[in-house]
Amino acid sequence: MKKNLGLLATCQGLYLTNNVTFIAINGLVGLALAPLGWMATLPVMGYVVGSAMSTNVVAQTQQRFGRKASFQAGLLVALLSALLCAYAAASRNFWLLCFATVVAGYYNANASLYRFAAAELATPAVRETAVSLVMAGGLLGAVVGPNLAARTRDLSAVPFVGAYLALAVVALLAMALMAFIEFPPTPVSTTSHAGRPLAQIMRQPVFIVAALSGALGYGVMNLLMAATPIAMQQCGLPFSDTAFVLEWHVIGMFAPGFFTGSLIKRFGPLPVMGTGVALNLACVLVALSGVQLEQFAVALFLLGVGWNFLFTGSTTLSLSAYGPQERDRAQGALNFFVFGTVAVSSLASGVLVTTQGWTLLNYGSLLPVALTAAALLWLGLKSARPATA
Repeated sequence: MKKNLGLLATCQGLYLTNNVTFIAINGLVGLALAPLGWMATLPVMGYVVGSAMSTNVVAQTQQRFGRKASFQAGLLVALLSALLCAYAAASRNFWLLCFATVVAGYYNANASLYRFAAAELATPAVRETAVSLVMAGGLLGAVVGPNLAARTRDLSAVPFVGAYLALAVVALLAMALMAFIEFPPTPVSTTSHAGRPLAQIMRQPVFIVAALSGALGYGVMNLLMAATPIAMQQCGLPFSDTAFVLEWHVIGMFAPGFFTGSLIKRFGPLPVMGTGVALNLACVLVALSGVQLEQFAVALFLLGVGWNFLFTGSTTLSLSAYGPQERDRAQGALNFFVFGTVAVSSLASGVLVTTQGWTLLNYGSLLPVALTAAALLWLGLKSARPATA
């Protein structure tokens, strides 16, 4: 179990290396190539649109071929799409770049299931810890991703072509590691339509809140993170500062993974998720206080920790909403809501930061933060009523 979880955590780190590098450079490459400034984050949006479009295909692939084969297929797509992104940037073809990131979304939809696979590699008594520890593997992406983007920025005549080529190497490494992971066999019942219909699963209050908080928590994080490289460039800060801010942001996202599972096991998912909402609010307040390097760094770090509490908590909360026979359908639906929300936030971040500015963007993020708080309060009150009675 330890070997499998360790390898899966490393694959999670390499997956986040891909994600963080994409976030760091896609908006800037898009800004350089886009016909209009507000289109700058379309390559970022393409990544999550492709992810949302792939959720159903990924769920079916997991059902039919199992975890390992599906994960390896996702890594192959990561390799090919990174090479296509490099060619698009080198040829200065904006729309080809957008298409390449849509293709890369299949990998994102696939690798986002690593956290659920972690729960299956562990015994029920430690599954919360297994989920959070595998997510802590994202620390590798926190260190490697921004530095990879910064160090490979000028390896070719066209900025960031070297970064895309480096991501192809990262995908090859992840494929090699994935080959050594032993996943439990896919339950026979998941290959049929056993279990409840998806609509019935989705009507449960616990599923509604898990999906809503996971999607909005990820959406707020992406809204601010995707806009940060552009906002910092508009403020005259060098790319080395952007890489530093993103590094600490991703450290905030995944360093808590070493203890988030223990907190959830002790206090339950709802209090931990509520703390995540409070940290999101603190992030916005710091971001509104100024546009110096320090404000960007502290705000994005708080945003990362808040995301970890919300996303790990919502993942753990969702595990009680479905059975083994319903696993792939329910997880596919959860990821669809996440990626659909992130797609909207990716487009909104580019439009808002280039037309309205960093300040209005942060004010706009307060609405989904408030909706998440309301959903958690509703489920908390609903859960407390039977106990009171």
